[in-house]
Amino acid sequence: MAYSILLAEDDPSIAELLQLALTASGYHCKIAGDGHIAKQLLGDSGYDLALLDIMLPGLDGYQLLDICKEKHVPVIFVTAKASVLDKVHGLRLGAEDYIAKPFELLEVLARVEVALRRRVQETEEMLLIGDVKVDCIGRKVYKANELITLTPKEYELLAFLLQNPNIAFSRDSLLSQVWGFDFYGSTRTVDTHILNLRTKLGLSSYIQTVHKVGYRLELA
Repeated sequence: MAYSILLAEDDPSIAELLQLALTASGYHCKIAGDGHIAKQLLGDSGYDLALLDIMLPGLDGYQLLDICKEKHVPVIFVTAKASVLDKVHGLRLGAEDYIAKPFELLEVLARVEVALRRRVQETEEMLLIGDVKVDCIGRKVYKANELITLTPKEYELLAFLLQNPNIAFSRDSLLSQVWGFDFYGSTRTVDTHILNLRTKLGLSSYIQTVHKVGYRLELA
């Protein structure tokens, strides 16, 4: 399956560069040179992801983000607005990720891959492991039909492991997949969240420690 990506970028050279890289990676990519064209293309729906510049003529990236949320299209901002405050603002508004210009193409492609993987995971309605049931639509987790309170990252870590069973992941890999490429915390964060999942949900027999590597969720 080839994913469809909308690229809203008014700099032709940047737009062409990103389109070539995305197409070479197997994605379908349409370019919108201003916000009004992007809005029109979004009306057709069918997009799996949108890469949005913020400072677009016509409608800006923030306005397009609102439209994308209505269409359930995840957004990665790719913009020259590079301050920490700009990034925090964009993420709080609901962007999936935020990439500052100038960027490395390989990093953009990696972040696109992660965003699309999360989108696929969220389309799963229900995941089961033992007596634990994960409602992916409502982001709720039940053990023996009792609602269990998880933090957002505990939930995202559990969902990621369930979507990728029987694969050993390093702690660094789990950090990048669940916490994001810009997380600078210790890998002990992963250990703490794994411990919490084992304790809260009784998953010690399922979430296995892989010596000198990290963790694996084992399913028959």
